[in-house]
Amino acid sequence: MKLEQTRWTAEHGWAKDRHPKDIQRLGNTAQLVLLFGQRNALSDLTLTDMIKQVYPKAQILGCSTAGEICDIEVREDSLVATAIEFEHTEVVGHSLSIAAAGNSYEAGKQLAQQLEKDSLTHVFLLSDGLQVNGSELVRGLSQHLPESVSITGGLSGDGADFQKTLVMWNNEPQTGDIVVIGLYGNHLKVGCGSWGGWDTFGVERLVTRSHQNVLYQLDGKSALDLYKKYLGDHAANLPASGLLFPLSLRTDTPETAVVRTILSVDEKQQSLTFAGDIPEGSYVRLMKANFDRLVDGAIEAAEKSLEGIGHAQPELANCIS
Repeated sequence: MKLEQTRWTAEHGWAKDRHPKDIQRLGNTAQLVLLFGQRNALSDLTLTDMIKQVYPKAQILGCSTAGEICDIEVREDSLVATAIEFEHTEVVGHSLSIAAAGNSYEAGKQLAQQLEKDSLTHVFLLSDGLQVNGSELVRGLSQHLPESVSITGGLSGDGADFQKTLVMWNNEPQTGDIVVIGLYGNHLKVGCGSWGGWDTFGVERLVTRSHQNVLYQLDGKSALDLYKKYLGDHAANLPASGLLFPLSLRTDTPETAVVRTILSVDEKQQSLTFAGDIPEGSYVRLMKANFDRLVDGAIEAAEKSLEGIGHAQPELANCIS
């Protein structure tokens, strides 16, 4: 597997050492380009058309973000393209609109059913980030794929604006879309790693009223009121400030806790909508960002990912979150 990256920033344009026309070593041989960028950059057809011209035979998958990574740098207001050439692996993709699917579980099910199962090794998913219940989407996908097939991916972002997110599959970026790509062949080995970097604070509270990913009450009280109380001055910037204050959710032991991030708030319903399910009867605690631990978490995720890959296969892929 061969990779090359190019980067555009709002401040400097295409990087001098990474202009698409100057680094097109792969060019016609690239089968896949992953394109991540700030929403306005991803919407700029002059930028995306440049990528299409440089990699004319590649399928292009991408989404809007809340920050982009190129090499070892993390930036905002940029566009990063990663071109990939596989020697043995085949790439096949499918997309649909969440509105057409009806709900997140059905969307995952339909996408899984469109994927040919023979020789399927891995599925990579990108989805609209504001209209989807991530838990239901993954459940619909995983329940209709072979157990041997690993799944990675994520929800698209919109910085701190929370207005709309975009997903791109070969054509113009769209809102409300979900895309899966299937990677086929026995030469590909995928390692996955996920690790947190948050500090919990405050008391643990019981979820007493919720519906899927919408949370209404904690300990019989308004969840939104309690959340605002803990956030203090940060509450005025919801839902954007919620990026720094997710919930730690556990249904059994503390070791099984997962992170849930806010997507939106509803003042009338006094509710909060999260990127994944918040089951009634589960327990939650507020979390806050610890930037040193986030860096440590990224290192830990990378190490776990490498452990899953090993070094025996000719085509390797890392998925780190």
